[in-house]
Amino acid sequence: MFRPVPCRLPGFIKTYILTPVGRFFSCSIGMAKSKFEYVRNFEADDTCLKNCYIVVRLDGRNFHKLSELHKFLKPNDDRALGLMTRCARSVMEDMDDIIISYGQSDEYSFIFKRSSNWFKRRASKLMTHVVSQFSSSYVFYWKEYFGGQPLLYPPGFDGRVVLYPSNRNLRDYLSWRQADCHINNLYNTVFWTLVQRGGLTTTQAEDRLKGTLAADKNEIMFSEFDINYNNEPLVHRKGTALIWEKMEETVTKRVKLPSEDEKEVPVTRFRRRVSACHCDIIGDQFWEEHPDILEDDNC
Repeated sequence: MFRPVPCRLPGFIKTYILTPVGRFFSCSIGMAKSKFEYVRNFEADDTCLKNCYIVVRLDGRNFHKLSELHKFLKPNDDRALGLMTRCARSVMEDMDDIIISYGQSDEYSFIFKRSSNWFKRRASKLMTHVVSQFSSSYVFYWKEYFGGQPLLYPPGFDGRVVLYPSNRNLRDYLSWRQADCHINNLYNTVFWTLVQRGGLTTTQAEDRLKGTLAADKNEIMFSEFDINYNNEPLVHRKGTALIWEKMEETVTKRVKLPSEDEKEVPVTRFRRRVSACHCDIIGDQFWEEHPDILEDDNC
């Protein structure tokens, strides 16, 4: 593109010289960048180390208040747990480099494969994208799980990024989170049983459970309330692991034959979908059944 530039020649004749417009833009932009671009030097390099699993873990911010105001059922509200898992599925479907996610209560961990190059492995970009996608999904899908009950205020989540260099490190991390799920759920189950069925106040129930071990808590539930903790739903005791699974589907496709006739033929294809598992991920069985989750340690 060209733009006219006025120019006076001898004899007071006014004329115009066509000058490429791009030259003016490149010049002005170049000057602006050279003047202000120095501020980029204040940015810290947060590129994640290569050949490491990137774990983004988010936690609900002040979810005790949110659960109280929205009257979540105690000790576990399946609506809230289902909503959390739906949000996690939304994140995985948006970022297919996530190989597995694990969630319990108001937290979820998202594990990116070691070879992932999403956002050039910038920790801040990965964390903010996961947290924002999850938070917006929580608001978007709220009605699917809570019906006409209004969401009284926007929920908040914080996030962090941790790197794990080996398969063993990653498995130990996930084992730690599932062990935490078991410890917390066992305590909450017996605590709210003492309150709701035992008639104790929350303070009395807390005092009753001070210094008790897992065996003591199981004994209280079984001997006093005829509750076998092992029969409690797996989603409460084990949490939720989201993984990618291949799904086979058959569709009908129209094919043109040499005789110029068309024929419908069945075609089998494979698609990936996010699947939820409520099972033990501390032992070896889960990993042996899903060997494609972890990458080779010799990469």
